[in-house]
Amino acid sequence: MTTTIYEKYQLIISGDAAAFRTDLETNVIENGLERVKITLEAQESSSPPEIEIRWYHPIVDIYSFWHPGTYRSKRFYVDWERGFTSKSSSHAPVCSLYNGRGDNRLTFAFSDAMNTVELKAGVNEETSSLICSVRLFFEPSSPITRYEGTLYIDTRSVLFYDALNEVSKWWEMMPEYKPAFVPEPAKLPMYSTWYSFHQQLSHEGIEEQCQLSKPLGCDTVIVDDGWQTADNARGYAYCGDWEVYADKMGDMQKHVERVHQHDMKYMLWYSVPYIGIHSKIWNRFEHKLLKYIEPAGAGVLDPRYPEVRNYIIDCYVNAVREWNLDGFKLDFIDRFQADEKTIHKFDPEMDYRSVPQAVDRLMSDVIVRLQEVKPDIMIEFRQAYIGPLMRKYGNMFRAYDCPNDPLENRIRIVDLRLISGNTAVHSDMLMWNTEETVETAALHLINVLFSVPQISMLVDRLPKPHQRMLEYWLGFWREQRDVLLEGKLMPQFPELNYPLVTACNGSKRIACVYADMVVHLGTSLPNRLILINGTSKNSIIADLQDELGDADITIRNCVGEIVDTFNGVNLAQGLRRFEVPASGTVDIFLRRGEV
Repeated sequence: MTTTIYEKYQLIISGDAAAFRTDLETNVIENGLERVKITLEAQESSSPPEIEIRWYHPIVDIYSFWHPGTYRSKRFYVDWERGFTSKSSSHAPVCSLYNGRGDNRLTFAFSDAMNTVELKAGVNEETSSLICSVRLFFEPSSPITRYEGTLYIDTRSVLFYDALNEVSKWWEMMPEYKPAFVPEPAKLPMYSTWYSFHQQLSHEGIEEQCQLSKPLGCDTVIVDDGWQTADNARGYAYCGDWEVYADKMGDMQKHVERVHQHDMKYMLWYSVPYIGIHSKIWNRFEHKLLKYIEPAGAGVLDPRYPEVRNYIIDCYVNAVREWNLDGFKLDFIDRFQADEKTIHKFDPEMDYRSVPQAVDRLMSDVIVRLQEVKPDIMIEFRQAYIGPLMRKYGNMFRAYDCPNDPLENRIRIVDLRLISGNTAVHSDMLMWNTEETVETAALHLINVLFSVPQISMLVDRLPKPHQRMLEYWLGFWREQRDVLLEGKLMPQFPELNYPLVTACNGSKRIACVYADMVVHLGTSLPNRLILINGTSKNSIIADLQDELGDADITIRNCVGEIVDTFNGVNLAQGLRRFEVPASGTVDIFLRRGEV
C-alpha cells in the first residue's frame, strides 16, 4: 500500500503488488488542479496486479454526476455499486460532479484510455462523502516491467463544461492520443440509408435519394448494412466476406461514380468484428474468435491474431482502391470483448494477450493504411467507442441509435461534444413519421443543431411542407455552423437533459431552448442573438441581464417564413417575452455597431 497527500485528503493505492514497486507523485498545476502519477516497476516482466487508487471527497454543494455513459440518468452512485468502465473501444475515463448552477466541484480523469479502467464516485452513508476510486488491471493484460498512469483531479470552481473541455485538451496533448485529421466533408450534413432503406437497398434507390437530398443540403451518402447480402433479416450471419451483392448494388465502381456525379461523397458500412456462420471465410476463422453470438448468427473475431487484423485491413484498403470510396462507417468496435473462455486464451499465433491493446493495433493500422491510399478518408464511429484513443483513428463520432427520438439524440450529442474536441460529432440519423405536423417534425432538426445532421428519410415521400422545413433547417445549419459546430458550447442542466444549449463566438450567440423556461442569455453579448424555440409553445421568455439598446428583430416560423419584423426596438434590462411560433426563431441584431 502507498499513500500520498492530495490537499487535505489522502490518496491510497492498494493491491497485491508484491512483484512491483509502486509510487505516487503529486504535481500541482494550479490551485485546485493537480495530477498524480502512479508508477509501477518490476525487475522482471510480470502481469500487473489489480490496483485501486482511492480517496474521500466530502459531498458539499454537489448536485449531480456526469460521465460519458450516464445518458438520461445523472444520479449519484453509492459506494457498494460498481463504477463505470472505460477502455479503448468503450467510453472515456472521466467523470464530473457539479452543483445546481453547473459549477464544477470535482472532475477526475485518468490518462490510460486503452486498458480497461473502472472509475467510481460512490456515496458513503456513514460520512456523507464520496468514495472516489480508479481501478486498474482487473482484466488480463500483457506482462510488463513498467507502467505509468496519471490521475487528473480538478476541484476548481469553473463551469462543468469548461472542466471537461480541459480534460479533452489534456488527452490531446499526449502523443499516443493525437486526434485524426478531420476533413471538411466530415463536417457537412449527410444522408444515411439505414432508417430509410434498412437492408433493402438498391443502387437505383440510393442514387435517387442522393439526387433529391443534395439540393436540400446533404453532401455525403452513408450506405449502411445490406449492400453485401441478399438477406434482409437484419442479422449478421452473412458478414465477413464483404463482397458486393450485385442484385442490389449492380456494378459497385460505376454506382459510386454516379453518386460522385451528384457531387456527393460515398461512405460504406462495415461490421468490423463480426464474421457470419454463412460467410465463405467462416471455416478460416471459426477458431480465432473472442465469442460466438447465437442470436446474431455471427462470431466476434479475435484481433490478437495478426492474421485477423490483416484480413480486416485488407478488406477496407481494397474497397477504397477498387470502388473509390470516401470513407467508412465502421460499426460494433465495442463488441471486441472476450468471454470467460477466451479472455485467458493465448497461443503462439497471437502477438497480443490484451484485447484492448490488440484493438488499438488494429485500428491504428487501419487509419494508417487507408490514409496512404486516401489522405482525407472519413471514418465514422458510433457511441460508445468515442474516447481519446478512438479519436486517433476516427474523425466522426455519431450518437448511438435513437430512432425517432429527438430528446435522446440531443442528450447523446451534447455528451459527445463535451469531450470530443474538434472531432466531428454527428447526430443519429433523423427519421420521423410523415403524419407529424411540420412544426413537430422540425424538432428533430432543432434537437441536433449542435452536431452534424444525418438525414434518413425517403425524400420523395416527404410532404412538401416537410421538404421545405428540411431544406430551411439544413440551410440554417450551414449558415450558422461557425457557431453551432465550431463556437464555444455551453449546455445547461445536464441532470434535466440539457433543456437550454447555447453556443457563441465573437460575433454571434445562438440559444436553443427545449423546455418552458426563462432563457438566461448572460452578459457581454455579441451584436447578433438567435433564439430557437425547440418547444411546442408559441413564445420564448428571455432574461436580458444587460441594457442592450435598440435592435432589429426578425421572427420566422419552422419553414423559414418571416412572420414578423420589428425595427428599432429598445431591449431594456429585465424579462422579455418574444412571440415566436413553435419551432421558429427570433433573430436579433443589436444596433451598437460591430465588435
